[in-house]
Amino acid sequence: MAEATILHSPTLESVIMVEKTIQKYSQECGKYQLWKKLPKKMMYQTFQVILDYLEQSGKIFIDKDGTVLWTYNPKRIKELVSKGLIIR
Repeated sequence: MAEATILHSPTLESVIMVEKTIQKYSQECGKYQLWKKLPKKMMYQTFQVILDYLEQSGKIFIDKDGTVLWTYNPKRIKELVSKGLIIR
């Protein structure tokens, strides 16, 4: 896939807003529906950049139907590290 030129980088505030919205509606809707549920308006291109970042960082998963799932669970990660099941 060719690299797209990003005209506007998302702010931290925007990333956090998208994260909270995904957590709230995880497994309920796809990208477009999530974008419409954001509390503040945002360019769809910026929203897609944030989704790409969250997917690459392992915080979300987008299934074959396009449904967005929140996968990041820091409490579970700490538990697995303390049991020696995950070594950093």
